[in-house]
Amino acid sequence: MIYLDYQATTPLAPEALQAMLPWLESQHANPHSAHAPGRAAKAVVEVARDAVAALLPAGGSVSFTGGATEAINWAIKGVGPGRIVTLATEHAATLDTVEALARMGRAVTVLPVGADGLVDLEAARVAIVPGTALVAAMLVNNEIGVIQPIAELAAIAHEAGALFLCDAVQGYGRVDIPEGCDLIAISAHKIHGPKGVGALWVREGVTVEPLLHGGGQEASGRSGTLSPALCAGFGVAARLASAGHEDDAAHIAALWASATGRLDAGWTVNGSVERRYRGNLNIRHDGLDVNRLMSELRDIAFSAGSACASGSGRPSHVLRAIGLSDVQARSSIRLGFGRYTTEEELMVAMDRIVAAAAAQRIAA
Repeated sequence: MIYLDYQATTPLAPEALQAMLPWLESQHANPHSAHAPGRAAKAVVEVARDAVAALLPAGGSVSFTGGATEAINWAIKGVGPGRIVTLATEHAATLDTVEALARMGRAVTVLPVGADGLVDLEAARVAIVPGTALVAAMLVNNEIGVIQPIAELAAIAHEAGALFLCDAVQGYGRVDIPEGCDLIAISAHKIHGPKGVGALWVREGVTVEPLLHGGGQEASGRSGTLSPALCAGFGVAARLASAGHEDDAAHIAALWASATGRLDAGWTVNGSVERRYRGNLNIRHDGLDVNRLMSELRDIAFSAGSACASGSGRPSHVLRAIGLSDVQARSSIRLGFGRYTTEEELMVAMDRIVAAAAAQRIAA
Protein backbone atom coordinates (compact mmCIF):
# COMPACT_ATOMS: atom_id res chain seq x y z
CA MET A 1 0.00 0.00 0.00
CA ILE A 2 1.26 3.46 -0.97
CA TYR A 3 -0.04 5.89 1.65
CA LEU A 4 -0.80 9.39 0.34
CA ASP A 5 -3.35 10.72 2.83
CA TYR A 6 -1.20 12.69 5.27
CA GLN A 7 -3.85 15.39 5.73
CA ALA A 8 -6.26 12.79 7.15
CA THR A 9 -3.63 11.36 9.46
CA THR A 10 0.11 10.67 9.49
CA PRO A 11 1.93 7.41 10.25
CA LEU A 12 2.86 7.07 13.91
CA ALA A 13 6.56 7.77 14.42
CA PRO A 14 8.37 4.70 15.79
CA GLU A 15 9.96 6.87 18.48
CA ALA A 16 6.52 8.06 19.60
CA LEU A 17 5.30 4.48 19.83
CA GLN A 18 8.28 3.49 21.97
CA ALA A 19 7.62 6.39 24.34
CA MET A 20 4.00 5.29 24.71
CA LEU A 21 4.49 1.57 25.27
CA PRO A 22 5.54 1.60 28.95
CA TRP A 23 2.44 3.64 29.81
CA LEU A 24 0.26 1.15 27.97
CA GLU A 25 1.91 -2.04 29.21
CA SER A 26 2.92 -1.63 32.84
CA GLN A 27 2.65 1.94 34.13
CA HIS A 28 -0.99 2.71 34.67
CA ALA A 29 -1.10 5.42 37.34
CA ASN A 30 -3.40 8.41 37.13
CA PRO A 31 -1.24 11.52 36.52
CA HIS A 32 -3.54 13.49 38.81
CA SER A 33 -2.89 11.21 41.81
CA ALA A 34 -0.57 12.35 44.60
CA HIS A 35 1.24 9.04 45.20
CA ALA A 36 4.63 8.21 43.71
CA PRO A 37 3.38 6.38 40.58
CA GLY A 38 0.95 9.25 39.99
CA ARG A 39 3.74 11.80 40.30
CA ALA A 40 5.83 9.79 37.81
CA ALA A 41 2.93 9.82 35.36
CA LYS A 42 2.48 13.57 35.88
CA ALA A 43 6.17 14.13 35.18
CA VAL A 44 5.79 12.39 31.81
CA VAL A 45 2.81 14.59 30.98
CA GLU A 46 4.70 17.76 31.91
CA VAL A 47 7.76 16.79 29.84
CA ALA A 48 5.40 16.27 26.90
CA ARG A 49 3.68 19.60 27.57
CA ASP A 50 7.03 21.40 27.40
CA ALA A 51 7.90 19.68 24.11
CA VAL A 52 4.53 20.59 22.56
CA ALA A 53 4.82 24.19 23.80
CA ALA A 54 8.28 24.57 22.26
CA LEU A 55 6.70 24.71 18.79
CA LEU A 56 4.20 27.39 19.87
CA PRO A 57 4.62 31.11 20.61
CA ALA A 58 6.03 32.13 23.96
CA GLY A 59 3.76 33.64 26.59
CA GLY A 60 1.00 31.08 26.75
CA SER A 61 -0.03 27.77 28.27
CA VAL A 62 -0.80 24.38 26.71
CA SER A 63 -3.83 22.42 27.87
CA PHE A 64 -4.13 18.88 26.54
CA THR A 65 -7.47 17.86 25.05
CA GLY A 66 -8.98 14.80 23.44
CA GLY A 67 -8.15 16.22 20.02
CA ALA A 68 -8.30 19.36 17.92
CA THR A 69 -12.07 19.19 17.54
CA GLU A 70 -12.45 19.54 21.30
CA ALA A 71 -9.87 22.33 21.36
CA ILE A 72 -11.68 24.28 18.64
CA ASN A 73 -15.07 23.80 20.29
CA TRP A 74 -13.61 24.91 23.62
CA ALA A 75 -12.07 28.05 22.13
CA ILE A 76 -15.14 29.11 20.17
CA LYS A 77 -17.69 28.36 22.88
CA GLY A 78 -15.49 29.64 25.69
CA VAL A 79 -15.06 33.25 24.60
CA GLY A 80 -17.30 36.07 25.77
CA PRO A 81 -20.39 37.39 23.98
CA GLY A 82 -20.12 39.02 20.58
CA ARG A 83 -19.96 38.26 16.89
CA ILE A 84 -17.85 35.39 15.58
CA VAL A 85 -16.11 35.81 12.21
CA THR A 86 -14.62 32.90 10.31
CA LEU A 87 -13.87 31.74 6.75
CA ALA A 88 -15.90 29.63 4.34
CA THR A 89 -13.02 27.16 3.93
CA GLU A 90 -12.60 26.29 7.61
CA HIS A 91 -12.69 22.75 8.93
CA ALA A 92 -16.10 21.38 9.94
CA ALA A 93 -14.99 21.55 13.58
CA THR A 94 -15.14 25.33 13.23
CA LEU A 95 -17.99 25.77 10.76
CA ASP A 96 -20.34 23.33 12.46
CA THR A 97 -19.62 24.90 15.85
CA VAL A 98 -20.35 28.45 14.73
CA GLU A 99 -23.44 27.21 12.89
CA ALA A 100 -24.68 25.62 16.11
CA LEU A 101 -24.08 28.88 17.98
CA ALA A 102 -25.86 30.82 15.22
CA ARG A 103 -28.94 28.63 15.70
CA MET A 104 -28.90 29.71 19.34
CA GLY A 105 -28.87 33.37 18.32
CA ARG A 106 -25.14 34.15 18.16
CA ALA A 107 -24.15 36.63 15.45
CA VAL A 108 -21.86 34.90 12.94
CA THR A 109 -20.14 36.11 9.77
CA VAL A 110 -18.56 33.64 7.35
CA LEU A 111 -16.17 35.36 4.96
CA PRO A 112 -15.74 34.11 1.38
CA VAL A 113 -12.38 33.35 -0.20
CA GLY A 114 -11.04 33.91 -3.68
CA ALA A 115 -10.33 31.36 -6.39
CA ASP A 116 -6.90 30.90 -4.82
CA GLY A 117 -8.47 30.00 -1.48
CA LEU A 118 -7.23 33.14 0.28
CA VAL A 119 -9.37 35.56 2.24
CA ASP A 120 -9.63 39.17 1.07
CA LEU A 121 -8.13 41.22 3.90
CA GLU A 122 -10.15 44.30 2.98
CA ALA A 123 -13.36 42.30 3.25
CA ALA A 124 -12.11 41.02 6.59
CA ARG A 125 -11.58 44.58 7.82
CA VAL A 126 -15.15 45.46 6.89
CA ALA A 127 -16.55 42.43 8.73
CA ILE A 128 -14.35 42.50 11.83
CA VAL A 129 -15.64 45.49 13.74
CA PRO A 130 -15.99 46.46 17.41
CA GLY A 131 -18.38 44.03 19.04
CA THR A 132 -16.66 41.06 17.45
CA ALA A 133 -15.65 38.55 20.12
CA LEU A 134 -13.62 36.07 18.08
CA VAL A 135 -12.05 35.65 14.67
CA ALA A 136 -11.23 32.04 13.74
CA ALA A 137 -9.06 31.04 10.79
CA MET A 138 -7.05 28.02 9.71
CA LEU A 139 -3.31 28.38 9.19
CA VAL A 140 -2.98 25.62 6.56
CA ASN A 141 -6.15 24.41 4.90
CA ASN A 142 -6.69 20.69 5.32
CA GLU A 143 -8.14 20.18 1.85
CA ILE A 144 -6.12 22.45 -0.45
CA GLY A 145 -3.07 23.33 1.67
CA VAL A 146 -3.47 27.09 1.27
CA ILE A 147 -1.74 29.21 3.94
CA GLN A 148 -3.93 32.07 5.15
CA PRO A 149 -2.48 35.48 6.20
CA ILE A 150 -2.81 34.70 9.90
CA ALA A 151 -0.68 37.56 11.24
CA GLU A 152 -2.70 40.11 9.30
CA LEU A 153 -6.04 38.62 10.35
CA ALA A 154 -4.94 38.56 13.98
CA ALA A 155 -3.93 42.22 13.79
CA ILE A 156 -7.33 43.16 12.32
CA ALA A 157 -9.06 41.19 15.08
CA HIS A 158 -7.09 42.97 17.78
CA GLU A 159 -7.83 46.39 16.29
CA ALA A 160 -11.51 45.59 16.77
CA GLY A 161 -10.99 44.29 20.29
CA ALA A 162 -11.54 40.66 19.31
CA LEU A 163 -9.61 37.52 20.16
CA PHE A 164 -8.03 35.44 17.40
CA LEU A 165 -8.22 31.63 17.19
CA CYS A 166 -5.82 29.85 14.85
CA ASP A 167 -6.64 26.31 13.79
CA ALA A 168 -3.04 25.23 13.33
CA VAL A 169 -3.75 21.50 13.04
CA GLN A 170 -2.27 21.15 9.54
CA GLY A 171 0.50 23.68 10.10
CA TYR A 172 1.81 22.85 13.58
CA GLY A 173 5.33 21.44 13.32
CA ARG A 174 5.40 22.11 9.58
CA VAL A 175 5.20 25.88 9.10
CA ASP A 176 5.86 28.71 11.51
CA ILE A 177 2.87 29.90 13.51
CA PRO A 178 2.78 33.71 13.36
CA GLU A 179 2.74 35.85 16.47
CA GLY A 180 -0.52 37.53 17.41
CA CYS A 181 -2.70 34.49 18.06
CA ASP A 182 -4.67 34.34 21.29
CA LEU A 183 -5.80 30.72 20.98
CA ILE A 184 -4.22 27.91 18.94
CA ALA A 185 -5.69 24.45 18.36
CA ILE A 186 -3.39 21.54 17.46
CA SER A 187 -3.50 17.76 17.13
CA ALA A 188 -0.92 15.01 17.64
CA HIS A 189 -1.88 12.66 14.83
CA LYS A 190 -1.10 15.19 12.11
CA ILE A 191 2.60 15.26 13.15
CA HIS A 192 3.24 11.50 13.50
CA GLY A 193 1.83 11.32 17.02
CA PRO A 194 -1.10 9.25 18.32
CA LYS A 195 -4.77 9.84 17.67
CA GLY A 196 -6.94 10.91 20.58
CA VAL A 197 -4.88 13.79 21.93
CA GLY A 198 -4.62 17.45 20.97
CA ALA A 199 -4.14 20.73 22.76
CA LEU A 200 -5.38 24.27 23.08
CA TRP A 201 -2.73 26.95 23.55
CA VAL A 202 -4.06 29.97 25.43
CA ARG A 203 -2.15 33.23 25.47
CA GLU A 204 -1.30 34.61 28.88
CA GLY A 205 -4.08 36.92 30.07
CA VAL A 206 -6.78 35.26 27.95
CA THR A 207 -9.56 33.38 29.70
CA VAL A 208 -11.89 30.82 28.14
CA GLU A 209 -14.82 29.25 29.94
CA PRO A 210 -14.52 25.47 30.36
CA LEU A 211 -16.15 23.25 27.77
CA LEU A 212 -15.94 20.17 30.00
CA HIS A 213 -16.76 20.47 33.68
CA GLY A 214 -15.44 18.13 36.31
CA GLY A 215 -12.13 18.05 38.10
CA GLY A 216 -10.56 21.00 36.29
CA GLN A 217 -7.29 19.10 35.98
CA GLU A 218 -5.75 21.30 33.29
CA ALA A 219 -4.54 24.82 34.08
CA SER A 220 -7.02 26.49 31.72
CA GLY A 221 -9.93 24.62 33.30
CA ARG A 222 -10.24 21.54 31.09
CA SER A 223 -11.54 18.54 33.04
CA GLY A 224 -10.75 14.88 32.53
CA THR A 225 -8.03 12.36 33.29
CA LEU A 226 -5.13 12.67 30.88
CA SER A 227 -3.48 9.67 29.25
CA PRO A 228 0.27 9.67 29.97
CA ALA A 229 0.75 7.38 26.96
CA LEU A 230 -0.96 9.72 24.52
CA CYS A 231 0.74 12.78 25.97
CA ALA A 232 4.15 11.07 25.81
CA GLY A 233 3.61 10.17 22.17
CA PHE A 234 2.53 13.74 21.38
CA GLY A 235 5.62 15.15 23.10
CA VAL A 236 8.04 12.91 21.22
CA ALA A 237 6.30 13.70 17.91
CA ALA A 238 6.69 17.42 18.67
CA ARG A 239 10.39 17.00 19.45
CA LEU A 240 10.92 15.08 16.20
CA ALA A 241 9.10 17.79 14.25
CA SER A 242 11.31 20.44 15.81
CA ALA A 243 14.58 18.58 15.32
CA GLY A 244 13.76 17.51 11.76
CA HIS A 245 11.99 20.66 10.59
CA GLU A 246 14.51 21.63 7.89
CA ASP A 247 14.97 18.07 6.63
CA ASP A 248 11.22 17.48 6.51
CA ALA A 249 10.65 20.74 4.64
CA ALA A 250 13.35 19.97 2.07
CA HIS A 251 12.02 16.44 1.56
CA ILE A 252 8.46 17.65 1.06
CA ALA A 253 9.55 20.38 -1.37
CA ALA A 254 11.40 17.76 -3.43
CA LEU A 255 8.37 15.46 -3.41
CA TRP A 256 6.09 18.31 -4.53
CA ALA A 257 8.41 19.16 -7.42
CA SER A 258 8.59 15.55 -8.53
CA ALA A 259 4.85 14.99 -8.21
CA THR A 260 3.79 18.12 -10.10
CA GLY A 261 6.38 17.34 -12.75
CA ARG A 262 4.50 14.12 -13.52
CA LEU A 263 1.21 15.89 -14.26
CA ASP A 264 0.19 16.41 -17.87
CA ALA A 265 -1.59 19.47 -19.22
CA GLY A 266 -5.03 18.16 -18.30
CA TRP A 267 -4.45 18.53 -14.57
CA THR A 268 -5.03 21.70 -12.53
CA VAL A 269 -3.84 22.41 -8.99
CA ASN A 270 -6.70 23.60 -6.78
CA GLY A 271 -5.90 26.69 -4.71
CA SER A 272 -2.87 28.92 -4.56
CA VAL A 273 0.39 27.31 -5.60
CA GLU A 274 2.51 30.10 -4.10
CA ARG A 275 0.95 30.39 -0.62
CA ARG A 276 0.74 26.70 0.10
CA TYR A 277 2.06 23.89 2.24
CA ARG A 278 3.57 21.64 -0.39
CA GLY A 279 2.79 18.37 1.33
CA ASN A 280 -0.77 18.86 0.09
CA LEU A 281 -1.42 18.35 -3.62
CA ASN A 282 -5.10 18.85 -4.43
CA ILE A 283 -5.64 18.45 -8.16
CA ARG A 284 -8.49 18.04 -10.62
CA HIS A 285 -8.94 16.67 -14.09
CA ASP A 286 -12.16 17.65 -15.83
CA GLY A 287 -14.28 14.60 -16.54
CA LEU A 288 -12.40 12.40 -14.10
CA ASP A 289 -14.51 9.71 -12.42
CA VAL A 290 -12.86 9.74 -9.00
CA ASN A 291 -14.84 6.78 -7.66
CA ARG A 292 -13.68 4.66 -10.58
CA LEU A 293 -10.12 5.92 -10.12
CA MET A 294 -10.09 4.94 -6.46
CA SER A 295 -11.58 1.54 -7.27
CA GLU A 296 -8.89 0.86 -9.88
CA LEU A 297 -6.07 2.03 -7.58
CA ARG A 298 -7.06 0.35 -4.32
CA ASP A 299 -3.43 -0.11 -3.28
CA ILE A 300 -2.91 3.67 -3.25
CA ALA A 301 -4.44 5.53 -0.31
CA PHE A 302 -5.55 9.02 -1.33
CA SER A 303 -8.62 11.14 -0.78
CA ALA A 304 -11.48 12.32 -2.92
CA GLY A 305 -11.85 15.27 -0.56
CA SER A 306 -11.59 15.74 3.18
CA ALA A 307 -11.55 12.46 5.09
CA CYS A 308 -13.35 14.28 7.92
CA ALA A 309 -16.46 14.58 5.73
CA SER A 310 -16.13 11.40 3.69
CA GLY A 311 -19.24 9.38 3.08
CA SER A 312 -21.51 12.42 2.97
CA GLY A 313 -21.85 12.28 -0.80
CA ARG A 314 -21.56 16.07 -0.90
CA PRO A 315 -18.84 17.83 -2.90
CA SER A 316 -16.16 19.50 -0.82
CA HIS A 317 -17.31 22.80 0.71
CA VAL A 318 -13.74 24.08 0.32
CA LEU A 319 -13.65 23.39 -3.41
CA ARG A 320 -17.08 24.95 -3.81
CA ALA A 321 -15.87 27.99 -1.85
CA ILE A 322 -13.04 28.61 -4.33
CA GLY A 323 -15.54 28.64 -7.19
CA LEU A 324 -15.48 25.09 -8.48
CA SER A 325 -18.69 23.57 -9.78
CA ASP A 326 -20.03 20.35 -8.29
CA VAL A 327 -18.70 18.49 -11.32
CA GLN A 328 -15.23 20.02 -10.96
CA ALA A 329 -15.16 19.36 -7.22
CA ARG A 330 -16.09 15.73 -7.82
CA SER A 331 -13.27 15.49 -10.37
CA SER A 332 -10.67 16.43 -7.76
CA ILE A 333 -8.38 14.31 -5.60
CA ARG A 334 -6.10 15.13 -2.69
CA LEU A 335 -2.65 13.60 -2.33
CA GLY A 336 -0.85 14.11 0.97
CA PHE A 337 2.77 13.13 1.59
CA GLY A 338 5.49 13.77 4.12
CA ARG A 339 8.37 12.45 6.20
CA TYR A 340 7.95 8.75 5.50
CA THR A 341 6.96 9.05 1.83
CA THR A 342 9.70 7.95 -0.55
CA GLU A 343 10.15 9.58 -3.93
CA GLU A 344 10.03 6.17 -5.59
CA GLU A 345 6.60 5.25 -4.21
CA LEU A 346 5.22 8.72 -4.94
CA MET A 347 6.38 8.52 -8.55
CA VAL A 348 4.83 5.07 -8.95
CA ALA A 349 1.56 6.43 -7.59
CA MET A 350 1.63 9.55 -9.76
CA ASP A 351 2.34 7.58 -12.94
CA ARG A 352 -0.51 5.18 -12.20
CA ILE A 353 -2.95 7.99 -11.37
CA VAL A 354 -2.07 9.93 -14.52
CA ALA A 355 -2.28 6.78 -16.67
CA ALA A 356 -5.65 5.77 -15.19
CA ALA A 357 -7.04 9.25 -15.83
CA ALA A 358 -5.78 9.13 -19.43
CA ALA A 359 -7.42 5.74 -19.92
CA GLN A 360 -10.72 7.19 -18.77
CA ARG A 361 -10.42 9.96 -21.34
CA ILE A 362 -9.74 7.46 -24.12
CA ALA A 363 -12.63 5.25 -23.03
CA ALA A 364 -14.96 8.23 -23.01
